[in-house]
Formats: sequence, C-alpha cells, structure tokens
Amino acid sequence: MTAIPHRFPAPRAPGLFSGKGLLGASLLGLALCAGSALAAYPEKPISLVVPFPAGSGTDAVGRIFAEELGKQLGQPVIVENKPGANATIAANFVAKAKPDGYTLFVTTNTSHSAAPWLMKNVSYDPVKDFTPIARGGNLPFLLVSNPGKPYKTVQELVKYAKANPGTVTYASGNSTGIVAGATLGKAAGLDILHIPYKGTPQALTDLVGGQVDFMFTDFTSGMPFVKSGRLRAMAVSTAKRSELVPDLPSMEESGVANFDINSWNGYFGPAGMSPDVVKVLNNAINKIVSDPDTKARLAQLGFDAFSGTPEDFSKFVQDQYVLWGNLIKAANISAQ
Repeated sequence: MTAIPHRFPAPRAPGLFSGKGLLGASLLGLALCAGSALAAYPEKPISLVVPFPAGSGTDAVGRIFAEELGKQLGQPVIVENKPGANATIAANFVAKAKPDGYTLFVTTNTSHSAAPWLMKNVSYDPVKDFTPIARGGNLPFLLVSNPGKPYKTVQELVKYAKANPGTVTYASGNSTGIVAGATLGKAAGLDILHIPYKGTPQALTDLVGGQVDFMFTDFTSGMPFVKSGRLRAMAVSTAKRSELVPDLPSMEESGVANFDINSWNGYFGPAGMSPDVVKVLNNAINKIVSDPDTKARLAQLGFDAFSGTPEDFSKFVQDQYVLWGNLIKAANISAQ
C-alpha cells in the first residue's frame, strides 16, 4: 500500500501579515538593506576636496593620504582642488554636500580655526556644519626670506624692519601665514606691510623673485626652495626646534617670546554622516599614519603624521577655534 503524503501548511508567524507584522517586516528589510549598504561602503570613487592649489603643502600631503586611502578602501580617492578665499570656498562646498561618505575634506586651521575670525561673511559653521573624521597630523611653518636681503636671522630682520618702517613686506598664501606674520609684527613692534596671495606657490614665486621680503610657509612648500638656495630659512614657527631641521632655531629662541604657531591637518565630511562610515574612514586613516613607510614619505614633506578618535578630533577643533580667535585678536587683525 502506497502512503499518500500529507501536505502540511507552512507555519505562519503570528501576525506576520497583520498591520504590526507588516511594519516589523518592513523595518527588518530596511535594517538588512542598511547593513548591506554599510558593508559595501565605499561602492564608488570618493572625492577628497583640498582647499588650496596644487603644489601647496596640504595638496601634497593630501595626495599621499588619498593614494593610501584608496588602497585601504578598495576605491579610488580623487583629489579635487578648490582654492581661494582662505579655504572657505572649499569648506562651503563640502558643508553643502550630501553626507554619504563620498565627499571628504582635508583641511587645516585656515578654514576651521582662522577664517571665521578673519572674514565677516563666512557662510558655514566650522563645528556644526561638519563631521570630524580624523586628525591627520601637523605641518610646521618656516620663516623664510629672499637670500638677497640684508638679514640672515630673525634678530637681523627685526632690526632692519625697525630701521625701515613701512617698507618691509611679508607675503601669505593662507591664514596661518597671515596670522604668523601679524603676530611677529605685533610682538616685535614692527611696521610691516602684508601682501596676501591666493595660494602659497604664487607667494613663494614672488618671494624668490624679490617682489616681497619674507613670509611664513609650510615645510612642504618651502623646503625645496631652501635646499636649492633660492630662499633662506631663519626659524621654525613652533615653540621648540623641529626634528626635521634641528639646526634651525625656533622663533622663541630667536627672541620672539610666546611664539608658537602651527598648522594642523584633518579630515571632515558634511554634518550628518553615518557613525559607521566615520568609523570605517577613521580606522583607515589611523592605519595610514601608523604605517612606517607612509609616515616616512610624509616626513620627507615636513609633515608629522598622527591621528586618534573622531571624538578627540572634534574637541581639538573646538579648542583650536577659540585659540586662533585669541591669536587673531592679540595680533590686532580685523575681520575683512
């Protein structure tokens, strides 16, 4: 006798097709989709916006990070230069971008610490309109002059400027250069003239050509000119000597008390980014700055690479905003 199979109905989850059940299934589906999307991030190339021109220190450092981020994430990271207006053009662009992790911002104290104090019409909030991802490191500055000028040290520059009031000029290609020059003038009691440039490369070109007398420039941009003899380095902008140029005195050693101006480097996205995407990016950046070979490549540019957590970076950005406000007020710089 052949057994006749009995077909049992498939078990039905209680309430699965009721109103509450449908809602639960929908939420489950959304959660699974979100998990899949996160697991796939990034699914396409990422844009890394640089607020300075090609050839600037931030650009050179940013391109190394972009290359290494591409290796870490498995997608190309494309550098997009948007220079001008003390980095506010780029910052405003990123602040308005979709917070999906595909528009990132590598910037410095120029856009987030100084520009809001130096400019009257900054259209973004440096804290509220961005998601802090990771610190990249520090980029010390050099005080450099045209070698044809009659001063070789900071003391000699100060003496010459006092003897020739209103004639000595200093260039700047970013906010750090503006504030450093004004701080020197204020601290030493100098009557010097500020010549602003859209970017550091053009300012350095004119300094080499003798159109301006001195400037503060980042290591990355300035050291090739110093090594070739086209510019003379007189001091580092930090309180202590730099291991990168141990024979060069600090500004404080050179007689300018309490002078410690540095350019920090960090990575942001627009406000509202997913914490999970931020974690992916933060982990990748921490791996980059921990890699000995990459760290050595960055050191050759005068860049001290290190990072930390997004929370640490967020607090640092807020503290630096206050610090630079105080520096700018102390230097008697008015917002333009």
